[in-house]
This record gives sequence, structure tokens and C-alpha cells, in this order.
Amino acid sequence: MTRRKIIIDTDPGQDDAVAILMALASPDDIDLLGITAVAGNVPLPLTAKNARMVCELAGRTDIAVFAGCDAPLTRKLVTAEHVHGKTGLDGPALPDPVMPMAPGHAVDFIIDTLRAHDPGTVTLCPLGPLTNIATAFRRAPDIVPRVQEIVLMGGAYFEVGNITPAAEFNIYVDPEAADIVFKSGAPIVVMPLDVTHKVLVTRPRNDAFRALGTKVGTAVAEMTDFFERFDREKYGSDGAPLHDPCVTAYLIRPDLFSGRHVNVEIETGSDLTLGMTVADWWGVTDRPPNATFIGDVDADGFFALLTERLSRL
Repeated sequence: MTRRKIIIDTDPGQDDAVAILMALASPDDIDLLGITAVAGNVPLPLTAKNARMVCELAGRTDIAVFAGCDAPLTRKLVTAEHVHGKTGLDGPALPDPVMPMAPGHAVDFIIDTLRAHDPGTVTLCPLGPLTNIATAFRRAPDIVPRVQEIVLMGGAYFEVGNITPAAEFNIYVDPEAADIVFKSGAPIVVMPLDVTHKVLVTRPRNDAFRALGTKVGTAVAEMTDFFERFDREKYGSDGAPLHDPCVTAYLIRPDLFSGRHVNVEIETGSDLTLGMTVADWWGVTDRPPNATFIGDVDADGFFALLTERLSRL
């Protein structure tokens, strides 16, 4: 199997951190070209810091981390400290990073990387708002046909919103950016809330992380211990959904997931449904499909894969 060359675009976030760790633990499957930070769960200075902390936790100070956009394209930034804590990575006591930020802007890195590699060989993996990706596409439209695939966490269809009644957080924070990306023509795979809420860190699954007996295993268990208090209270669920690691798992084991190629439009004009991902799941319009919306996942297979990969770090 050919290693997937990827760029992770992220706003860590405990679940973002786990997604990054899973990628770093999978060098036979994934060639992580770099990490680009974006404002989202917490402001940019913290997301850029957290991304480097995660790399250092994994012992991978060779990974370049670039700071990107500090605000949505046209709107004020909405953050999610109420979910992730004031640092975005509340839970484990991780030391401040020593590794420096990579020089240059994340958007320039995305553009330069796509231009430097053969067309169709680099996958973009956005785990937060799509501001960096949309800015790169708008600034350098020639890179869009060079993208192999965009595999992103965002949106919902039956489950609908987690930040408003209609919208999922990542799309809601920058709906204009999401609109640009979904209309770009690049191949897109979407991990919506409907799927991510099926991969719950139950107590036995979290115990399995802790039982690894490693710094990484303990840190992930402490992240999800903190993260789950919000979801238990809000949804009455058995644990925290690991949203963003679904992206990494799909890159490694796409057979764990199933979905439909449908049309997805982003609502940018309505105060009531701003940021809604309007997915034509039943094909009731004549709008052409533009994204594969994932609908189901083998949760036990997902956690077996995740736990095995984390054991490598």
C-alpha cells in the first residue's frame, strides 16, 4: 500500500491531538508532510502551541508546524473553551513545547507543498474550521486540481448541530470558508457528527489507553477523561466522541467506514441555520454530488486500530 502524503490542518483540541498522534504512529501508512494550525477550538497562539506539544509528546520534533489564519474569512472567531478547556488541551499536564514554529505562514506551506508534489499525491486533512484551506484555494486556484483528496471532520445530516441546533462547530466557525471548499471541485470525504458520535470512549476503551503504560497512552486517557464530562452532560452518552481521529482512521482503514456520494451545500445566509451542511442524502435535488458523506463506522474496529497505533508511540 502506498503511503498517503498528508497535511493535517488543525485546531487542537483533545480529539485533534489524538488524530495527530494516530497519524504519527502510522509511518507505514501515512507520510505527514506538515501540520498547519488554524484558530478554532481556541485562538491561534494556543492551537499552534498545542500542535507542537502533541508532536513532542510523540517524540516527533521533526514535524514542521506552521501557524495559519487567526480568524475566519469574514466573521469574528467563535471558540470552544467550554468543551476543551482554557488551553484547548486541558486534562494532561503537558510541558510547554521547546520545538519552534516553522517559518512562514501555513497557507503558503499548503500552496507550496501542493505545487511541489505530483498532482493527485497530497491529501488535505482539516480537523477544524476550513479557513486555511479556503484561503489557499482562493489565493492559488491552480492547486485545487492537484489535491488528491480532502478528508475532513465537520458537519452533520441527521444528527445536526452541536454548536447551534443546525450546525456543527467546525463548519459554523467559518461557513464562508466551508462553502469555498465544498464548491472547489476537489474530491471530499466528510466525517460528520453522525459518525463521530458512534466512536465513544467508554470506560473500558479509555482503560485500554491507560493500560498501555506509556506517556502517550496516559495522556490520551487524561484527555478523554476531561473531554467526556461535556458530552456526558450534554448528550447523556457513555463517553466522549473522538471526532477527529475518524479522519486518520479513514486514511488507514477506509473499510471501517461507509457512506454516500451526495451533494452538500453550506448555509451562509440564514441566522437560523448558519453553517448547516445541507446534505442531499436521499437525492431529492438535481444538484450534482460533491462529497462522500460518511454514515457509519465499525466502532470496535476503530478503537482496536487506534489503541494498537497508540501503543507504537
